[in-house]
Amino acid sequence: MGNFLIGSYRARLDKSGRLKIPEKFRLAIEEKYGKDVVITSLEGEAIQIYPLPIWQNISDITTEGTLPLKPAVKRFHLRMNRFGNHYEIDSKGRVLISPILRERAKLNEEVEVIGLSNYLEIWDKDLLDKKLEERPLTDQDFEIISELKPKGKPE
Repeated sequence: MGNFLIGSYRARLDKSGRLKIPEKFRLAIEEKYGKDVVITSLEGEAIQIYPLPIWQNISDITTEGTLPLKPAVKRFHLRMNRFGNHYEIDSKGRVLISPILRERAKLNEEVEVIGLSNYLEIWDKDLLDKKLEERPLTDQDFEIISELKPKGKPE
């Protein structure tokens, strides 16, 4: 599996709202990025867990010049910081999901942990199934994806 976060695992939140990150994901994150993560919910329906270096790369693009004055950048920072925070994966491989995030994403005890290459998303299984059914991949989606070029790769 290397350092990529690929696949899907079922997991449970404990009574305090802590998530034990599935071991393959945890090992990949810690090996490549360390134990520091940012946990947030940018759209409300799922929770994102970003290794801190990945989050820094995302947020660095919004800090140069006059970008912080742009309304979209401000909305992004407000949402991220209202619902997100910096955490460290504990010695048992757990992170705390705050009550406000659990409520927004409608998370109960059992959750789905999805690897999305360099970050994780935490979903309520039923909400994820519903979203995937409502918004299947289309031919247009595949066309857009096929036209994307990996960063740093020649054409």
